[in-house]
Formats: sequence, C-alpha cells, structure tokens
Amino acid sequence: MLNTLANHGYLPRSGLNVTLDNAVNAMKTALNMDPALATALWKTGITTNPEPNAQAFTLKQLRQHNLIEHDASISRQDAFFGNNWEFNQTIFDSTRQFWTNETLDRFQLANGKIFRGLQSKAFNPTYFFTPTYEKFSLIEMAAPVTAFGDVQAVTVNRTLVEYFFENERLPFELGWRVRPDAVGPADMNRLIGIIAEAASFINGKLPSSPPEKKPAAGLIVQPGQA
Repeated sequence: MLNTLANHGYLPRSGLNVTLDNAVNAMKTALNMDPALATALWKTGITTNPEPNAQAFTLKQLRQHNLIEHDASISRQDAFFGNNWEFNQTIFDSTRQFWTNETLDRFQLANGKIFRGLQSKAFNPTYFFTPTYEKFSLIEMAAPVTAFGDVQAVTVNRTLVEYFFENERLPFELGWRVRPDAVGPADMNRLIGIIAEAASFINGKLPSSPPEKKPAAGLIVQPGQA
C-alpha cells in the first residue's frame, strides 16, 4: 500500500523519508484512515530502520526479509526464490484463482491466503512464518477491504482489488473514490479477527453431549434371540 501512495505522490515518490507526519497525512488523505491506525502502521514500518531513535524509514527498508516482509505473500515470491519486493503476476494469479465472484467475501480472501501459505510451506525449504507474520498477513488481506470495500459486510469489489495489485495504483479511473467514513483500529482489529476465523479449517463445534448411538439396521437383537 505504501508503494501505491508513493506512486500517487501522497508519500515521497523517491520512497525516502517516510516520517510519521507524512505517513499519517498520506493515509488520511488517500484512504481516510484514522490517524491512530496510520500511526500504528507507521510504528511497525519504523522497526525496519536500524538507526537508533530513527524518525523515518524508506520503502526499500521494508523489503528486508523476515522483518515486515515475510514468506507466503499473496503477490510477491518468497525471498528464497529471488526478488521478493516487486509484484509477481504468477504468484498473484495463484492467489486470485480463489476469487471466484465479482464481490469478494471473507472466505474468498481467506482461501487465497491459505493457498499461498500452503504453497510456500510445501516448496520453500527456508519457509519461516511466525504468529507476528500471521498478523501482518491478515492485515494485508484486510487492507483492500478498508480501502475499497464494505468494512461492515467484509466484502470488496474484485476488479478494484486486482487493479490495485497489478498497477500499484489506487483505482480512481475505475470510478473508485475515497471512502467518506474513516477506518480506525477497531475496524482493522475486527477485520483481522473475521478473516482469521474464515481461514480456519475448523468450521463447527461438537455437540455438548454425544448423540445417542443406535444399532445399525438389521443388527437389532430381539429378546430371546441372543
């Protein structure tokens, strides 16, 4: 998302000097993101700058593997295979094969994420994925909903999402406009929880007490027949 904001000039096009002030302003102006959420995201980004008490980071620093950038991205290949920062159409196509409707819901978003995790774990011999990276991954899945979709329904237009990933630009030319209502930390946390639940292979609960077992047909023993 930050690359996209830089491409539009909301952040420095050079990718340098991403300060708290310009990041918060960019995310507020371009996405109507609440300053509290924008600040939290910037604080995650600043951890990629190794300088003590750093006040800015660069987009290039975000590429560092196993800091924020992680295996099983839905649009980039794993670092083990080479370039892990530029958009990869093949990887993205493998994700969006699960986006079967024009309106994406939480299950379609989750299924694409699940596939990339399985693919990475199966074929990347250096696969590494922690609970922290799982949260980053869920934020990445929630981001298109916060930017282009219905936060309450947890849905988003597939064409807008595809345009965003493939062009690294906001889909203004498709008629998209900045949402009128701000998106804050509570919205993001709710989306993370919903998508995480959708990504779980557990989709039901056992009854509180086991059902009464009945003998199979034809095996009922009548009194005096034993």
